This record gives sequence, structure tokens and C-alpha cells, in this order.
Amino acid sequence: MRLLLFVFTAALLLAASSPARAQSPDAAALYGEHCAECHGAGRLGGIGPALLPENLGRLRKDKAGQVIAKGRPAVQMPAYGETLSADEIKALVDYVYAPLAGIPEWGLAEMNASQIIYIDPAELPKTPQHKADPLNLFTVVETGDHHVTILDGDSFEPLWRFKSRFALHGGAKYSPDGRFVFLASRDGWVSKYDLYGFQPVAEIRIGINTRNIAVSGDGKWVAAGNTLPHTIVIMDSETLKPVKIIPVIGKNGKSSRVSAVYTAPPRNSFIAALKDIPEIWEMSYEDNPEPVAQGLIHNYQPGLEEGSFDYGPFPVRRIVLDDYLDDFFFDQAYVNLIGTARNAKNGQVVNMRVGRKIADIELSGMPHLGSGITFEYKGRMVMATPHLKDAAISVIDLTTWKTIKRIETKGPGFFMRSHDNTPYAWTDVFFGPNKDLLHIIDKRTLEIVKTLNPAPGKTNAHVEFTRDGKFALVSVWEMDGELVIYDAATFAEVKRIPMVKPSGKYNVFNKITYSSGTSH
Repeated sequence: MRLLLFVFTAALLLAASSPARAQSPDAAALYGEHCAECHGAGRLGGIGPALLPENLGRLRKDKAGQVIAKGRPAVQMPAYGETLSADEIKALVDYVYAPLAGIPEWGLAEMNASQIIYIDPAELPKTPQHKADPLNLFTVVETGDHHVTILDGDSFEPLWRFKSRFALHGGAKYSPDGRFVFLASRDGWVSKYDLYGFQPVAEIRIGINTRNIAVSGDGKWVAAGNTLPHTIVIMDSETLKPVKIIPVIGKNGKSSRVSAVYTAPPRNSFIAALKDIPEIWEMSYEDNPEPVAQGLIHNYQPGLEEGSFDYGPFPVRRIVLDDYLDDFFFDQAYVNLIGTARNAKNGQVVNMRVGRKIADIELSGMPHLGSGITFEYKGRMVMATPHLKDAAISVIDLTTWKTIKRIETKGPGFFMRSHDNTPYAWTDVFFGPNKDLLHIIDKRTLEIVKTLNPAPGKTNAHVEFTRDGKFALVSVWEMDGELVIYDAATFAEVKRIPMVKPSGKYNVFNKITYSSGTSH
């Protein structure tokens, strides 16, 4: 007993004589004091973006501390380097990169509360209030300072530059007549802008982390695929009012993030690839009632048999596969869907008429099918796609599904583009030491005929063509970036336009006509 008392007393004396142990920073309290006002109490976003691992995918964790310390003046993010200690900044970084305990909710009430109507649709101008060709405009997304520039595709002069939501993702989508452009941010904001009067029309936040959006072929609806929460949201295109929320739940009850959602105009449907369940979903928008007037919100019920439909507007048809699809690509008739397989060895061809896989194709190295193109080669239709991990372009016969050729490049690519009026396809070398190069491939011979270097040492990417295919626009993908315009026939440089990290540019005509040379 005396021995135990001695040990206990010695321990107390040692503790009393030792320096006070530093307390770990209370990250939750720090977040509540310095971050919650802009980024939301639950890290779900507010004025500022959501601070969740899913939303911070483009910001490496080792760089996040620098953002907290130095701020981001372009988006009014203050610097906390003199307010918080190094340990407190590290604690905040660990806190915002920690996943939430469960999938957060973002339902109809939250969506409706976020909706902003900037102008009554009845008050919009009837004709363009500018002299540019409305079908030869480009929407240029400048991710460096979260702005968008509307560019005249004839004069190559900027016509309108406006601040966008944080971290736009998934490309610009247009109404079928090219009148309106729709944009989606990684934080779930969907925005509509008028390209006649150069003004915002409406905005709504339909999720916490959104993958991309699609506009129906009849122009009535906008679909958004979310990764948080696991939903597909259908909106009325006029005001972006949500008309249906579809929980993404598989046959076994497992929920899934959405990899991508696209419109298939010949099929009058939206088609979605799902990240966590091996299924494709098709949602018909043909002959749907007017849900806005009737106030219809129908939730999808899980457990339906393969290929069956749910009830109500936008019925869900499920096609069950033997592997997951992260992204996909359509032939021009929208009969066959070509998707990447998770096994990184091959792709899958799904015939949408019969609702099942009909072929495997050789597509290793993570092909970027969302950037694939189609064209005629020696009397047959082929598709071509870059690979995110292989230094090659794969050319696939769309009838036999066999590889015609693998074109060796100077590195893995991200984007490939062409146009019906040019014999050439352009592809970047986005990844690796040769990121400053662009290859030009002759579609008649499948040979590289020219390699350009628009900005040595910098990342050059994402080519897009003018309406007539006579000029190609290239992004210098840097903070001190620019658009470089080339003559598409001679490859001569025509003009440079300074931009702040112009990640993508989208021509109205090429997008609304579903050009075989651009993404859909």
C-alpha cells in the first residue's frame, strides 16, 4: 500500500514540475469562428464553396494550408496567416478534408430556398442586343479567377465577362436554339444566362457536389447529376425550379454517386452513368406533363427489375451491367453507348435499343471518352479517344468494335476535337513533361502531320472550333494564360487573347448541333 502511495505521489510531483502540455487546437471551434459564415455551419457551402473532400478534389491537401494562410483575393478569401498559428491552420486543413459521418441531405426545401430569379422570363429581349452571330459565340470558362467570358467567334473580341460560381465543372450547355447557356459548379449551383441580352436569368443550388448537367433536346428540362447527395435532379429550364428529385439507389439498396449525365435527343431522354453501382439509367422526357403547374415530385423507388420503369414523369429505365462505368460516349445516332470499364483494360458497348451490353472493346489506360470524337475513315465510321494514362489515341471501328489503330503521342491526353469541315483532329498532351505540345492528326491517314507548341513550358489544352470550322481555339491553361487562335487549314497563328486559366471554351453552334467533332 505504501509503495502504491509513493508511486502516485511521485507521479503528481512529476506532473506538477513538467511544462504544461500544449493543447491540440479545437478544429471545429476554429471552423465555426473563422469559416462557417461563408462556407456553412456543416461545411456544406454558403457564400463560399463547400469544404468537403469531394469538393476539394482539385486542391491538394498540402496546398490548402497556403490558401488559408495567404487567402484568395480573387474570391474575397481573407488571409489568416497572422491570425492563426501553424498548428491551427493544420488542424483546419485536417478538419475540412475529413469525410462527413454520413451522406448529407439536400432536398426540395433547401433547393427552393436557394433559388434566385434575376429577371422575369417575360421581360427578356426578343432579339440579340449585340451585332455578333449568336450561333458563333463561345462560352469561355476561366477557372483561375472564377469568371466566364463570352467571345465573338468572328472577330475574336470578348463581348461580356462575368463572375461565375466557384469551380465550374462539366462544360457549358445550351438551349436548343442557342439562346441560353447553362453552367454548373462543383458546389451544386446551376446558373442560366441570356446570350441575347448578356444577363443572368436564374440560379439554384440543387446539390452539395454536382458532377454535370444536361439540357433536354426539346429545351424544356435541365438534369443535374450529383455526387452529394446521391441524386439526379430534373429542373424546369425556364426558371430552374426543381420538378423531380430521383434518389440514386441500386437493386440491392446501395446508393451511388453520379458519374455523368447527358441528353440523348433522338431518344428524348437523359442517360446517366453511376459511379458505385454497375447500372446505366435512362430517364425519358418524352410526353411528360407539366410538373411545375401540377407540383409533381416523384421519387424513384428501388428494387425494380432490370430494364423496368418507375412511375410518373421522367420514368427511370435501368440497364444492369457487369462492370461500372465512369464516363461514356455515344455514336452519332445515339443507339450505342461506349463506356469505360473500371478494370482499366477495356470498354463496354451498350446498345440502348435492346438495353444490354453487346461488346467489349480494347481501351486500356483510362480513356477520356467524354472527349471522344467520331468521323468517317475509309468509308466507315470510327471513334477516336485520348487516354489519361497512355501516350496514345485509340481509333475504334464503330461497326466491328475493333481497334483500327493506336496513334502514339508524346504523352497522355485529355481533350480531342475536330469539326465536320476540317480533315484534321487536334489533341493535347495534357499530362507529363510534354504538356505544352498539341498534335494535329490527319483523319484520312490517321497520322500526326503537325505538332504545335503554343506556349513552351506551359499546359496547352482543349481545342474548340468556330462554327464554320475555319479556326481552332487553344487554351493556355495557366493563371497567366491566353487563348491562341489558329487557322485550321494552314495551322498559322492568328491571334492571342489574355485569359485567366481558360480551362474550356464551347461554341454555341457546335454544341447545339451535336457536332461529331466535339463533346456532347
